[in-house]
Amino acid sequence: MTVPLVGVSTYLEDAARWGVWELPAALLPAAYHRLVQRAGGLAALLPPDATPGAAAAVVGRLDALVIAGGPDVDPARYGAGRDPRTGPPAAARDAWELALLDAALAAGVPVLGVCRGMQLLNVARGGTLAQHLDGHSGPPGVFAAHRVTPVAGTLLGGLLGGPVDVPTYHHQAVDALGEGLIVSAHAVDGTVEAIEARDGFVLGVQWHPEAGTDVRVLRALVRAAADRAQARPGLLGAAASAAPSTAGASVSEGPYQVR
Repeated sequence: MTVPLVGVSTYLEDAARWGVWELPAALLPAAYHRLVQRAGGLAALLPPDATPGAAAAVVGRLDALVIAGGPDVDPARYGAGRDPRTGPPAAARDAWELALLDAALAAGVPVLGVCRGMQLLNVARGGTLAQHLDGHSGPPGVFAAHRVTPVAGTLLGGLLGGPVDVPTYHHQAVDALGEGLIVSAHAVDGTVEAIEARDGFVLGVQWHPEAGTDVRVLRALVRAAADRAQARPGLLGAAASAAPSTAGASVSEGPYQVR
């Protein structure tokens, strides 16, 4: 069985502490790569790279791409002024992840956007964001939980089958939809909770699957990635076929407090 290579975007911090060290670091919560692994994929962490063509070169070696959650997207990216409640810009991260998305969408690489990643997917397709809403996060650093209802007939609707409770931590949301995207889930208050492309595996979820126990979305991404890997003999995805699969493994609770 071909084990697909799934890249997950990371971000730079000026200072991170471990052991006796405090140094600049490329970071990603471990729950992301653990969930990719438990869903049956090989996880590759993708630190920002401003070299021209780097994003396309990286994506050319992947079987799927995950854009991780994180800070607010710069409103300038979708032609809006800054709401006072919008967080500070993360220009380098926006540029890197948009480049990854552009390369993946152009190449037909399966994509999953998580929280900020879903919002960035919408912006990459020309959509806009609502810069503030209440009721979709817990206290600082604590996930809340609420129910989302998938839209019947969509990719996500087929994966989930009905309403589910999800870990959530966001204060922004999709407003105007980007080109070629459709809504595939809503919260009880009508907030857009998932979007997807009309063709291929391009999906964004506003919640954090890595913070819970439901592996269905990631497993579907890995299946789509495996199909791509099998069609690409000689590249890294096919070369990973000797690696052990964990597709049947159970998923334990992530390292986050959900309430």
